[in-house]
Amino acid sequence: MREYLSRSKFFFIYAGVFSFFINLLMLAYPIYMMQLFDRVFSSRSYETLVMLTIAVLGALAVWAALEMLRSRLLVRAGVALDRMLGEPVLGELLKTARAGGGGQGGSMRDVQTLRGFLTGHTVFAFFDLPWAPLYILLIYLFHPLFGVIATIGIALLFTLTWIDEKTTKPLLNEANLRYRHAARFLDSSVRNAEVVNAMHMTPAVGERYRRLNDEVLGLQALASNRAGMIVATTKFLRLALQIAMLATGAYLIIGQHTSPGIMIGATLIFGRALAPIELATMSWKAGIEARAAYARLSELLGAAAQAARRPLELPPPQGRVSVERVVFARDPARPVLKGVSFALEPGEVLGIIGPSGAGKSTLARVILGLWSPASGAVRLDGAAIADWAPAQIGPALGYLPQDVELFAGTVGDNIARLGDAAALSEQVIAAARRAHVHELILGLPHGYETEIGDGGAALSGGQRQRIALARAVFGSPRLVVLDEPNSNLDSEGEDGLVRTLTKLKEDGVTTIVISHRPSLLAGADKLLVLKDGKVEMQGPRQEVLARLGRLGVYGGPARPLAVGETAGRT
Repeated sequence: MREYLSRSKFFFIYAGVFSFFINLLMLAYPIYMMQLFDRVFSSRSYETLVMLTIAVLGALAVWAALEMLRSRLLVRAGVALDRMLGEPVLGELLKTARAGGGGQGGSMRDVQTLRGFLTGHTVFAFFDLPWAPLYILLIYLFHPLFGVIATIGIALLFTLTWIDEKTTKPLLNEANLRYRHAARFLDSSVRNAEVVNAMHMTPAVGERYRRLNDEVLGLQALASNRAGMIVATTKFLRLALQIAMLATGAYLIIGQHTSPGIMIGATLIFGRALAPIELATMSWKAGIEARAAYARLSELLGAAAQAARRPLELPPPQGRVSVERVVFARDPARPVLKGVSFALEPGEVLGIIGPSGAGKSTLARVILGLWSPASGAVRLDGAAIADWAPAQIGPALGYLPQDVELFAGTVGDNIARLGDAAALSEQVIAAARRAHVHELILGLPHGYETEIGDGGAALSGGQRQRIALARAVFGSPRLVVLDEPNSNLDSEGEDGLVRTLTKLKEDGVTTIVISHRPSLLAGADKLLVLKDGKVEMQGPRQEVLARLGRLGVYGGPARPLAVGETAGRT
């Protein structure tokens, strides 16, 4: 955030300069009223009236132009913030999500909150507040009694603002926290709409969301009630202070200590001094939310800046994989992976089997660097996965997760990994042919230009899985990890998958396949049996299969591999 402020400080500097002249020009109206009462009425001069009116209208025209320029500057500052922070914050959100965290789910909303605050009219109050002392000084010059009333009034308003913050800020922070919790539950419910509707879970989902939302509403209502009382008191105090100024002016006029023009001018200047204070009080909630958003973004991006480093560009990866005593645990007392080790040479195919809950999918994520191990290391061509530059290692990796997710867009967009599918058409078609899905895509309504909807809703489960396979083999990957790649495939799709694995092996691509169907493992060079997070056995495929057969895992050639009867996910 400091970098953002440094790069966009000229927006705020110019806005501050404009604020000075805006507030200076706002004195034109009180001065006009003073001259009207003290000079025009007494002289009865039409020429003076005309000249004063022209002068004040010219000053107000300049004031309006400066207001417009200040508004545009702050709008551009908000746009610059969004462009500068949007991508880094999204990157950190994706990192948090891949690590299984959810604490920063509202960070993009924080960017929007800050942008909305900077581009709205409430921020003007904070630019105008520093000039309030100038108005108070002028009021003192009119008469000390006017200045005393103005000073006491502003002190009371600031006190009310302080009370407002202290009483509402904790409630609003807690409400925002619970709102994010409710929003995550709502997002999860929408993603699982099919399950919810199929099993008629709508009343239960609605009841749980109502309870979560009621907590938010209760906190917001309490905060709003307190803030409303403060705002009403502030409005009453402002009107009472202006009446006090007029009454004091009348008292001084009766005693011939001042003139009607001075009374009117002091009252108008005092009203101008109070305006940004009242606006700041009324918009204090927005200010608190903007400040909290700024603090959260500073924490998020500050931690990222400390961890950020630009790795040296290594030679192009060849696909040599080394997993060295990897331990992974969310709960230190219950590790999911317990000292897993194996090594693969470029072009080798490893099949990973094991019962449900053995840690197979967790191992896949650790291998790809999605999750960081508690100890041990995963190396690609001798370098730790974390030491590779993302731009260099990304094209070298292919991944087909157990739960397939596609992006809204065309089939070509998804295969091209959201790149420019038109510019990468040759590679897109090559990947589709490599995954043996080219003919299937041509059979879609618009071929590669078919819009698949959110999450690939327009496609069947098997079609999504085959297109995701094409995405995994897009370009020239050197390491491909496939987690249950045939869970939704029919016989034709599985036959195409087997041919894809054969082609990857011929091309020298290191491939790791997690599967419960032996038919996919026929071309594997090695097998690894994972059980309870530990390697139970590993070695050449025929050797491992023979050992499993002697242990009674195979009941005969017709029986499928029974290390886990159903597909599982860890």
